[in-house]
Amino acid sequence: MLFRTVRIVKAGIFLMITLTLKEIETPTGVMRLGATEDALVLCDWPDAPGAPHCLKALCKRLGAVPVTGDSPVLEKAAKALEEYFAGRLQTIDLPLRPCGTPFQESVWKALLEVPYGKTASYGDIARRIGRPTAFRAVAQAVGSNPLCIAVPCHRIIGSDGSLTGFGGGLDRKVLLLKLEGHNRF
Repeated sequence: MLFRTVRIVKAGIFLMITLTLKEIETPTGVMRLGATEDALVLCDWPDAPGAPHCLKALCKRLGAVPVTGDSPVLEKAAKALEEYFAGRLQTIDLPLRPCGTPFQESVWKALLEVPYGKTASYGDIARRIGRPTAFRAVAQAVGSNPLCIAVPCHRIIGSDGSLTGFGGGLDRKVLLLKLEGHNRF
């Protein structure tokens, strides 16, 4: 999995990036995928409450114009999600370009270290990034993750083992955790 952060400037002029969007059917409902020419930047549910803000913020950060279409990156992402939901794939291994603050990106990178079938708490992630008292800020960064499933924010639970918020909705979080072998939720 590769995190890439790129700003394209040529001769002092910022070049617009195309953000290609595609919707796919999954067992959790319609998911929206977004990619630049070389990396997945968005994997969410367009009906989630924060989805419009997420897309707007992503376009602003990337300097991107959203268009509906398909691309090799989106085809690979759709296939990887199909395999994940079928239980044949545990890691979405695609080039990723998370677009957030340095703190958010450090949290999202730490989420990649939580293995399939395991969970971690916000406090665990805070300690993992060297900010042990920042669990509330970690929770906010987890909630801002634009790459759901690919960057597994659904694996983060409360320190007492309880389910906590999820941008895609708790029903989807439960479904994803059960898919990964957690039957207690």
